[in-house]
Amino acid sequence: MIRYVLAALICLTFVANTSCSSKKKAKDDVAAGDVAADPNVASKDLQFDPLGSDSGNIAGLSTINFELDKSTLNESSRTKLAENAKWIKDHPGLTIQIEGHCDSRGSVEYNLALGERRAQSVKSYLTNLGVEGKRLTIISYGEEKPVATGDSESVFAQNRRANFVPLPN
Repeated sequence: MIRYVLAALICLTFVANTSCSSKKKAKDDVAAGDVAADPNVASKDLQFDPLGSDSGNIAGLSTINFELDKSTLNESSRTKLAENAKWIKDHPGLTIQIEGHCDSRGSVEYNLALGERRAQSVKSYLTNLGVEGKRLTIISYGEEKPVATGDSESVFAQNRRANFVPLPN
C-alpha cells in the first residue's frame, strides 16, 4: 500500500513540475516579444519582417496610432489605412494579422479588451475599403508587446497602436 502511495506522489510531482514549467516558459517567451514563440507567427513561412509594420521595413504598410483610451480612427489613421488597404489588395496571397496594442496604463484585462477593440476597428475600416474580411485576423496583445519602453507621454503614444503582420495564406 505504501508503495502505491509513494508511486502516486512521485507521478503527481513529476506531472505538476513538467506542466507548470513549460507553461511559464512559453508565456514568458511570448510576453518578451519573442516572435518564434508566438504560434500565430512562428508556424508561418514569413516573406516579410516578422515584426510587421512596426519594423518600418515594409514599404506601403504602416502602423497606426490611437488616442489615450480610444479605439476610434482619426483622419491621419484613415489616410494610412487607405494606403494599407491598397498594399493588402496588391498582395492577394497574404493574410494580415492586425495586432491591437496599448500603453502600460490600465489593468491587463482592460488593455486586452481595448487592444481588441482597436484591432476590430481597423479591420472594420479596411473591409469598408474593400479588403476581404477573410484575409484579416485580429489579436490583442494589450500592453504585452511595447514598441518603446519608458514612462513618458511620447512612449505611451508610440505603444497605443495597431500593427500589421503579413502572413502567407
